[in-house]
Amino acid sequence: MSTELTHFLAKYREHTNGLLEERLIGLKHYNTDLIEAMRYSLLLGGKRVRPVLVYAAAYATGGISAAADDCACAIEAIHTYSLIHDDLPAMDDDALRRGQPTCHIAYSEATAILAGDALQCQAFEWLANSQHMPASAALQAIAALAKASGASGMVLGQAIDLAAVDKSVDLQHLETMHQHKTGALISASVEMGAIAAGATPTQTAQLRQYASAIGLAFQVQDDILDVTANTATLGKEAGADAERNKPTYVSLLGLDGAKHKASELLQQALASIKDFDERADILRQLATYIVQRDH
Repeated sequence: MSTELTHFLAKYREHTNGLLEERLIGLKHYNTDLIEAMRYSLLLGGKRVRPVLVYAAAYATGGISAAADDCACAIEAIHTYSLIHDDLPAMDDDALRRGQPTCHIAYSEATAILAGDALQCQAFEWLANSQHMPASAALQAIAALAKASGASGMVLGQAIDLAAVDKSVDLQHLETMHQHKTGALISASVEMGAIAAGATPTQTAQLRQYASAIGLAFQVQDDILDVTANTATLGKEAGADAERNKPTYVSLLGLDGAKHKASELLQQALASIKDFDERADILRQLATYIVQRDH
């Protein structure tokens, strides 16, 4: 990883963490367990890939401003809500997330459901109340995030994923699932960064192509790590997909085939933003990081 990317990641992870902590402090504590469960999951750690993508896309298309802060916080709240619900017994029934007990283990199943629900709503409230974007831009960001999160995006992907357990599916089915489950929110991160910076329609279209490629690449690398990394490194149970008999890129393509697929997607992502200037170098380096990360 380059020094430039290392610095950018560290800076905007820390920046995002500070913003999230500050915004949570402002919530009223009528129900301590609810707020603490939200805080526990939102500040548990993680790579903050989606907020970093917001800032990188904004930097590449016009500059980072407080508008990007609102988008970064919203996207991370939605992502965290999705993880809380994904870990529930009715879904993947996971006990570990980011190396710590999952929300329903640390609190209770009911509190975890409510914490996820509250974080989902909080994301849209932060965007709707933004003082840093014109109303038209805030509305665009809300629409992009809603589409990526619901029955046309992430939630649809999760439903397809659950329906595929113990079934044989082809590569197209798997890609469709992950374009929605993982890729949609990653695409929204990039698009929201472009909205925050006032990107041109051409820039936004090119960034959507970039985001589509890295969204799939992220999932391919996740599938690779599920069989090559250990639980301590991943911060969640290694080999869980194989145990549940869930289809993955590794199960369909083999380990070498999955690595080749990730490399192809990286080249597609880089080609999509070849017309951008050096301000998009962080996006280029992030694409490489996504397919080379070890956790």
